[in-house]
Amino acid sequence: MSATADHAEERTNPAARLGFQPEQVVQEIGFDDDVDQELRESIEEVIGSQLVDEEYDDVADAVVLWFRDEDGDLTDVLVDATTYIEEGGSILLLTPKTGRTGYVEPSDISEAATTAGLSASKSVSVGKDWSGSRLVTPKAAKSKR
Repeated sequence: MSATADHAEERTNPAARLGFQPEQVVQEIGFDDDVDQELRESIEEVIGSQLVDEEYDDVADAVVLWFRDEDGDLTDVLVDATTYIEEGGSILLLTPKTGRTGYVEPSDISEAATTAGLSASKSVSVGKDWSGSRLVTPKAAKSKR
């Protein structure tokens, strides 16, 4: 029965669907008043603690990165974000959906991820206004097999 309950939670809780796990340390970068509060709360519910901010001075298991087109160079931001995560950690890159202010072209995300040494999964809808891409280091992707 617990497997069924786990699968039901993955469908209803976006954080579980995105692969967040209990007791992970998740660092949030790019927080502003336009972020999806429901997604933030669902991540905190799954990990069992609050997200840590950009001032956190240890390595995290994962990074939630809110990025808008006007936030600068995505490649630079992704390279910086990789310094915050443990080997095997992932970055959830969140960008505004098509037609929203700050929209980032998928080709720009793919190019920036590749340049930063990351592998991108397909884009997923994570809320009304945001799309997400799970990015992992190639070494981390191999170690999961």
